[in-house]
Amino acid sequence: MTSRSIRRALLLVPLAAALMGSAVQAQTREVKIYAFGAKSGVVRIFGLNSEAAMKAAAEQINKAGGVTLGDGAKGKLVIEYLDDRCNAEEGINALRRIAASADAFVAVGPTCSNVAEPVFGILQKKLGDASDSGLQFPIYTDVAAKGGLAAMSQWAFRNVPSEAAMYKSLFEWIKATHPEVKTIWGGVEKDFAHSNATFNVMKDFATKAGFEVKGQSEWLLADTSFSTQVREMRRGEADLVMISAHPFTTCGALKEMQRQNVKPKMLVGLTSSSSLETLQGCAAQAEGLVIPTSFAPVTDQARQAAKAVQAAGANMDLHNAAAWENIFTLKDLIEKAKIMAKPDTTQADRNKIREALAGMKETNGLLGKIGRTDDREAVKPFLFVQAKKGEWAVAHKPN
Repeated sequence: MTSRSIRRALLLVPLAAALMGSAVQAQTREVKIYAFGAKSGVVRIFGLNSEAAMKAAAEQINKAGGVTLGDGAKGKLVIEYLDDRCNAEEGINALRRIAASADAFVAVGPTCSNVAEPVFGILQKKLGDASDSGLQFPIYTDVAAKGGLAAMSQWAFRNVPSEAAMYKSLFEWIKATHPEVKTIWGGVEKDFAHSNATFNVMKDFATKAGFEVKGQSEWLLADTSFSTQVREMRRGEADLVMISAHPFTTCGALKEMQRQNVKPKMLVGLTSSSSLETLQGCAAQAEGLVIPTSFAPVTDQARQAAKAVQAAGANMDLHNAAAWENIFTLKDLIEKAKIMAKPDTTQADRNKIREALAGMKETNGLLGKIGRTDDREAVKPFLFVQAKKGEWAVAHKPN
């Protein structure tokens, strides 16, 4: 080869490299994010809202260029959401189906705590334990809020608020700002894991704040009649009524309270009822209801996210706000962990995303920075909202 030919060949090397790089960049792969939750049944609105928020978040990410994969290729996020009907057995089946998929490396969900608990129970408890045949698949929960569940497995992660912190702060605030409130009566959706667990949290922190909890009334998630429970409530003559129930039965109880002319000085509700569904179902009866929540459209990011989710046909609340946050967090972790999103890298990708989730110290949230605990839970900013004239208004922002 002549020196001229050699020089020509050398000149072509960077061109060939550039063309190869362009070819890699031009590749766009589907990056599946699987999710599961309640899209049917009494609490179906939560799953439907989560799916809408996840798809809206993925659409924003894809419009901005998608996600960069480990080999430099561009990935397009695709959301696939399975319905578990808030049923434990169906939730376990949904996760097993996801884990059997050749393109699944992480799942978001579920909606219900009574599903999350048994689902986490089939995961490997401790990473690398050869004696534990549990499923080795990372889950990043958006909704199920019963306290402490992520501690069940090192493959389980959650982006849900600490209701203990929220209700501790709430009852301390009520004690400081409402001296006329001294006694409390409770109402609880007894057969729903989240409602029942949070009711115990409410009672504990109300008592610690110095209130007298005089008694409680109980009902079931599917109940439509609350006359007996409200008669008990009326006899209690408490200053404050706290209701640990989801929107449907919260509205049922509030309407019966109106019918029986039960008018406490103050109302407190469950985090999950700080939603548009409550106001759509019983705005007049819910007037004055105070609830702690980890979402309200009070920042630019939160307002923009709420608008995007509304365009997708849903409304944003504390639950699907977490679903939105999860997708953006996973986008960052996919890039950081150099996920490949190929069928032959699926197991490696699962391990990588689990390690990336475990390594999180802080994530970006719609209300500000979200801290992380050693047992894979979130430390989320929160505030108190109050139902006023058919809308949720910010009542207080704790420091």
